[in-house]
Amino acid sequence: MSPESKISGPIDDEPACSIERSLQILGERWALLVLREIFAGRHRFAEIQASLGVAPNLLSARLKLLVEAGVVRTRTYQEPGSRHRRSYHLTQAGEELRIVLAALQQWGDRHRPRPSGPSSLRRTRSTGEAVNVGFVDEEGREVPCAEVAFVVEPAPGD
Repeated sequence: MSPESKISGPIDDEPACSIERSLQILGERWALLVLREIFAGRHRFAEIQASLGVAPNLLSARLKLLVEAGVVRTRTYQEPGSRHRRSYHLTQAGEELRIVLAALQQWGDRHRPRPSGPSSLRRTRSTGEAVNVGFVDEEGREVPCAEVAFVVEPAPGD
C-alpha cells in the first residue's frame, strides 16, 4: 500500500507503532532531504530541485506527501510576468522535525564523518554556542542514551 493511501485511510488500518507511522511519511531518503532544504531557506520548487538534483516528478511526489501529511504547507507567489507558483514552508509539525534532522546529522558526524569535517554545525542563534541533541528528563537534566528505554505499552483492551 502506498504511503499516500495510508495518510487518509481508516484509523484502524494505521500501525500501532508511532515510529512506523512516522516512517510512512519520512522514511524515504528524499523526504528528509527536502525538509533539510526547506530548513535551509529554500522554499521554491526550482531551488529545492536544483540543490538536490532530484527528478522533478520525484520532488513533486515528495512535496505532495509532505503537504498531505501536514508537515509542509504551500503559499502562492508570483514573479512579475510569470504565472502563480507555490512555495513550501514548514508547519508546526514540520518545524518539530528540526530535532530529528539534527539528531541524524549528529549521528552522521560521529559515526560517518567526512575527512574534511562536518558540512554544517548546530549552534544557538543567540550566542553561537555549539549544541548537541540528547535526551532530557522532565527537570531538564541530560539523560545518557544508555539510560533510555523504549517501553512498549499494551494496546487498549489487552
